[in-house]
Amino acid sequence: MTPAPVTAAVRIGIVGTYATGKSTLMRRIEMELRALGTSALRVSGLGKCAAFLGLPKMTRHTALSTEWIITAGVAQELAATVRAEVVLADCAAPAALAYYTAALEHRGEKAPPETMNRLQTLVTALSTPYDLLLATVLDPDEPLTGAQGHDHNPDFRQLVDDHTHKILGTLELGHVLVTNDDTSRGDAIRLALTMAGAA
Repeated sequence: MTPAPVTAAVRIGIVGTYATGKSTLMRRIEMELRALGTSALRVSGLGKCAAFLGLPKMTRHTALSTEWIITAGVAQELAATVRAEVVLADCAAPAALAYYTAALEHRGEKAPPETMNRLQTLVTALSTPYDLLLATVLDPDEPLTGAQGHDHNPDFRQLVDDHTHKILGTLELGHVLVTNDDTSRGDAIRLALTMAGAA
């Protein structure tokens, strides 16, 4: 008996600073996919897992916590590919690196070059499998809401946004910008559905 061909799951990731609607957008994409009969799983909650383990995050991010979040997130994404047609990564691989470099600038520190090279190589390699990478753009005029568990620090929030887009450019990671308006979010949803073959 010839085994059925294995179809690789579509992987969609999102990055951006906190409280820019990333989780809300990914939940919307997940609901739309399921409504169209496409199985989807969302990988999220990595920050809470890191905090439970005692790993520093946000302004206290370290190279160790960054590497853990990157690899733990991708491990969960890979595990989800055997159970769903579409995997949605709420914290795609580049996100943790952006938080780390933002935290370093916030603290006035610099990472050793070998550490940065290692983390950048890791992020580049683990970002390649994403079929679609979305990147939110911070609207500084948007009130900070829905950011439970995050430091209410507008300066750090802006730093993470700056470092997110800098890293995407430096590592030449293809991505689609999502701005703070319904048209942009709608376009992102439609693109995700098309990428998943569910449109």
